[in-house]
Amino acid sequence: LKSAGRARTDSTHVLSSARQLNWLERVAETLRSALNAIARAEPGWLVDIAGPDWFRHYATRAEDSRFPEDHAQRGEVEARIGADGTRLLEAVFAPGAPHGLRVLDEVEVLRQTWVQCFHLVDGELRRRAPKDRPPGAILLVTPYDTDARGCIKRDTVWDGYRVHLTETCEPGAPNLVTNVVTTDSTVQDQVMSARIHAALAARNCLPAEHWVDAGYPTAAQIVAARRDHGVELLGPMKASTAAQSGGPFSQDAFTIDWDTRQVTCPNGLTSTQWRERLSQHGLPVIRVRFSPAGCRPCSHLRDCVNSPNGKFRELNLRRRDEHEAVRKARAEQQTDEWKERYQIRAGVEGTISQAVGRCGLRRSRYRGLAKTSLQHQLTGAAINLARIDAHLTDTPRALTRTSHFAALCPADQTIDGAK
Repeated sequence: LKSAGRARTDSTHVLSSARQLNWLERVAETLRSALNAIARAEPGWLVDIAGPDWFRHYATRAEDSRFPEDHAQRGEVEARIGADGTRLLEAVFAPGAPHGLRVLDEVEVLRQTWVQCFHLVDGELRRRAPKDRPPGAILLVTPYDTDARGCIKRDTVWDGYRVHLTETCEPGAPNLVTNVVTTDSTVQDQVMSARIHAALAARNCLPAEHWVDAGYPTAAQIVAARRDHGVELLGPMKASTAAQSGGPFSQDAFTIDWDTRQVTCPNGLTSTQWRERLSQHGLPVIRVRFSPAGCRPCSHLRDCVNSPNGKFRELNLRRRDEHEAVRKARAEQQTDEWKERYQIRAGVEGTISQAVGRCGLRRSRYRGLAKTSLQHQLTGAAINLARIDAHLTDTPRALTRTSHFAALCPADQTIDGAK
């Protein structure tokens, strides 16, 4: 039931158990959390350090406060919180401060948050502009769940995690969840295939065909899945982003001779340079360049070259195995046969729906990645037990629900959002 055959994977968002905070609430709550931790550890020391108005501002939750709506007044509140937090950090790390305060988790979170949110400009503490803030992968979003991260996917905005469910999908057998992976919300689907395959291989659960949506397959992932595990990673490949994509001078219109390391353009001109380099993301690419002397007289130069002032054509190619894998995948995906086979992937969305409805998959009950991951592992096990029971008792699977009005839709029309 669990090895070879076909499997499918999809991911969904998971909300942190901690309440989502706006920027002002986040810095205020981070400071309040640190003050509470220090009050437990060294109450006498903190009484001497605390400012006269700290008890009024930080004794209660930030959500119970009414921050001003006026932009200038909110700026004053930001400056006050930033200055108070800086003063507390300076006191904690001063030579005469109790050494144990520096190792408190809440103090470390305060330090990281202040580095991420504030900086000195001409000796004045100011809020960091968006371009000066760290990437989302390390940006803390709440002091109460330091593993949670903020993410945006289309219209969904959340603080928390992302979970990937993989299940079997063979006819006549229960669809069993074979792998569950939980990550922070900023980890993209396209880097997860190798991790999922390694986990499946460790339990002898590798499928022959692995069906995924457009977020997962890349040229490198397709090649690696086939090479390392003998798995065909199948999913829609993203269209080429080249400006001339699909035109008479698109990259596909050029003939590549991998053995001689030369490329011929549609008009018969041969490339003069072939160099292996790394892309801006650190991935191996091949940069092909044509001679300016050959391109300049060409009557199609402006159609072929992106830049209005460009004098020759350049191509960035993937490695041969990846290049051929992408071309083959894109060609196959245009056929009716492939589109018919791909319909099997949609079933995993029903599994996510079941996990959400029965087990609250999209809301973490605990704080931290480790505990949230354990929750999701138990969710996968619970789904399997329910499905095995249904299989052994011949309980039929529920049909996809369709509203009464949608059922009246003529066959030659489509419903927006339907797949």
